Amino acid sequence: LIVSVGIMVALGAFLFTQLLVTPSYESTTKIYILNKQENSAVTYSDIQLGTQLTKDYAELIQSRFVLEEVVQGMGLDLTYEQMKEKVSVTTPTDTRILAITVKDSDPVLAMKMANAIREAASVHIMNVMDIQAVNVAETANMPMKKASPSVLKNTFLGGVLGVFLIIAIVLVRYLMDDT
Repeated sequence: LIVSVGIMVALGAFLFTQLLVTPSYESTTKIYILNKQENSAVTYSDIQLGTQLTKDYAELIQSRFVLEEVVQGMGLDLTYEQMKEKVSVTTPTDTRILAITVKDSDPVLAMKMANAIREAASVHIMNVMDIQAVNVAETANMPMKKASPSVLKNTFLGGVLGVFLIIAIVLVRYLMDDT
């Protein structure tokens, strides 16, 4: 009984994930920002300041100005809040590189949105922060694999959940039976 219920729930989770859940793709672009003074060599203080300002840059990338500019420029039918849910900005530890990741159900659109956000953010950051340049460290890639959902993980979790559920039911029935 335990094995059969575990297999049935795993099969149900597999079918649900495979047939009903829309896959999403992630595309990432990276930018490098260095805040240096005009006509001077890069100093240690420039590097330190750049590291400290990466959180500011991340906020500017996800600002209403940048995201609405991308929505209008690409002709997307999205609100600012919907676009913000698709975008995440991360900073690898101890770097001045910002990774802009866009998640969408269409891999081509995810790549185009990531590149558009990078371009709009570059101009916005240069204007707001009064810096010389925002360098492209890596352009957005065309995602070949879906980022979510994981069919294997969901099937395994469904099987484990089914096994634990039937074990709990069998134990409760056994403990409640006082004949």
